[in-house]
Amino acid sequence: MRGWAAPLLLVVAVGSAAVAESYPRELRFVRPGAPDKVLTVAALEASCGAETISIDDPYYGTRKRFRACPLAKVVELGFGVAASSLSGESVVFRARDGYAKPASGVRLAEPGGWLAFADADHMQGDDPGWQPIDRKQVDPGPFYLVWSGAAQHDATAYPWPYQLAAIELTPIEVLFPHIVPSGVAADSPAQAGYQLFKAQCVACHAINGEGGTIGPELNVPRSIVEYRPVEQIKAYIRDPQSFRYTSMPPHLSLSDGQLDTLIAYFSAMKDRKHDPRRAR
Repeated sequence: MRGWAAPLLLVVAVGSAAVAESYPRELRFVRPGAPDKVLTVAALEASCGAETISIDDPYYGTRKRFRACPLAKVVELGFGVAASSLSGESVVFRARDGYAKPASGVRLAEPGGWLAFADADHMQGDDPGWQPIDRKQVDPGPFYLVWSGAAQHDATAYPWPYQLAAIELTPIEVLFPHIVPSGVAADSPAQAGYQLFKAQCVACHAINGEGGTIGPELNVPRSIVEYRPVEQIKAYIRDPQSFRYTSMPPHLSLSDGQLDTLIAYFSAMKDRKHDPRRAR
């Protein structure tokens, strides 16, 4: 999510997490026009058809076993409707650390999605036994969204958020209205860059104060294209480790054309600034 396996833009341990964290072991379900629903780990486990699953985990870098609920069943319990009925919705997976990963509602009903709530090989009683995860070795609880299918290990195409705290059914344009390049033609490079930013970047990076908070803000008070040379930005996105040691993964699969569309999007947004800090 935030490290080598994660779809970011810029920017296996043994034993329990080094420092035990205190946080609610519950999942919040958010939908416009309806009151939020909150389900605890115990409530979910009692009703979701929990199983012990084994997957090749891209963040732990090894085979892992988890106690987990089928994602479709979790969605049904949380929103009160079949997951398949939400295929036309947009969903945002929000984590405790500020990560906010958007995805298509189609993913909610897709076989292979699991909501893990404990490490099956280390849990003891009420202790979920979470092992530290990713480069920063953080506690991944209370929930970790994982995928069991061989074709579902691509973190660019599938959301793998750990520290999951909420599932929100909200169009990203409603959730983050100020990241939209308003007035830009639908067939323009800037719009193509916006689609790429939504898919791979907004989970960790903000534009105009809206988006993820793991990586740096990219538009206010100054856009990244206003203080970094374009070729340097593109080179950094493609191979950040050649510049500095960072959590950001390389993006070697992005074509020159795709990088150009991201630059077009950033260039469009520098003329569409909305700085919430200065608006106070």
